[in-house]
Amino acid sequence: MNAPDRYEKFVVPEGLEKISHEKDTKVPHAATFTIQREDHTIGNIVRMQLHRDNRVNFAGYKVPHPLEYRMLIKVQTNGDCEPKGAMQDALKDLQSEFSEIHDSFTAEVQRVKQGSGGPAQMDYR
Repeated sequence: MNAPDRYEKFVVPEGLEKISHEKDTKVPHAATFTIQREDHTIGNIVRMQLHRDNRVNFAGYKVPHPLEYRMLIKVQTNGDCEPKGAMQDALKDLQSEFSEIHDSFTAEVQRVKQGSGGPAQMDYR
């Protein structure tokens, strides 16, 4: 069968950067970020986080081909910051949000395990 090995979807080959960026030469304050070994899940989350930033005029992503395990994110800012800075801020904000979700989930699991009751308590038998 011609299908690539499954691990190729997740493991970044040696010598290849996880994230790279290239400034756009035609559009001012724009850049294209290439993220290796990610798909629509991460692309949409990052795009939506970039849209929350008032400095970002445009943010969009695409996966060029289903068998190419990379994603392209295009970012254009209003000039108050560089696209790289907007991307870094978006990723930091997402990291913070995911950390809060993780902490809340862990606390709720501990609460349920201790039998603190409440509507979230479930019988796992």
